[in-house]
Formats: sequence, structure tokens, C-alpha cells
Amino acid sequence: MDYVKAFIIGGIICALVQILMEKTKLLPGRIMVLLVCTGAILGAVGIFEPLKKFAGAGVTVPLLGFGNVLWTGVKEAIDKDGFLGIFSGGLESGAVGISAALIFGYLSALIFPLKRKM
Repeated sequence: MDYVKAFIIGGIICALVQILMEKTKLLPGRIMVLLVCTGAILGAVGIFEPLKKFAGAGVTVPLLGFGNVLWTGVKEAIDKDGFLGIFSGGLESGAVGISAALIFGYLSALIFPLKRKM
């Protein structure tokens, strides 16, 4: 049942983003930033955790989850280090995901070279 809930909630998020892409003139980069900020806001107001308990990976895998990871890291770092935690918390909590994206992006660029049209 957990897989079904994750699939349905994740599918709803993806469908809403697809509708946003089709019906507005927002560029994909701006939509990605909107999703990350939405995840951070949902975490800040306390909605993300109950949603995460209900949907699991359906919420944490999309960019909403990354926004919440950044928010959680900043919140914990502020509690620990004070004002400077604003600058370090998000990077510390998201370091694994950011590193994985960079490494896998580099490896895929090596495996699948760019084909230039001339």
C-alpha cells in the first residue's frame, strides 16, 4: 500500500507540474525553483512532515523533498550555530544529493557525448 500511495501522490505532483509547464510561459528552471521553494515553505509551516509520513517517497523524491531538506538543514544549523547557520545548513544537509547529481551528471556526459550539428 505504501508504494501505491507514493505512486499516486508523486504522480499528482508531476501532473500538476506538467500542467504548469503546458499552460504557462514559465521556463523549466523557474518551475524547478518554485518546487524547491514550495518544499521549503511546506516544511516551515509544518505541512511537509505529515505529508511525508503519508506519501513517503512520493513527496520526498521530487524537488519538493529537496526544498524540505534544505529547510531542515538551515533550521538545525541556526539552532546550533546561530545566524551563520543560514549559510551553512542547507549545503550541509543537501551535500549528498548535490554531490550525487554532479557525479552522475559528469559520468553520463562521459558515457553519452554531445552530438553537435554543424
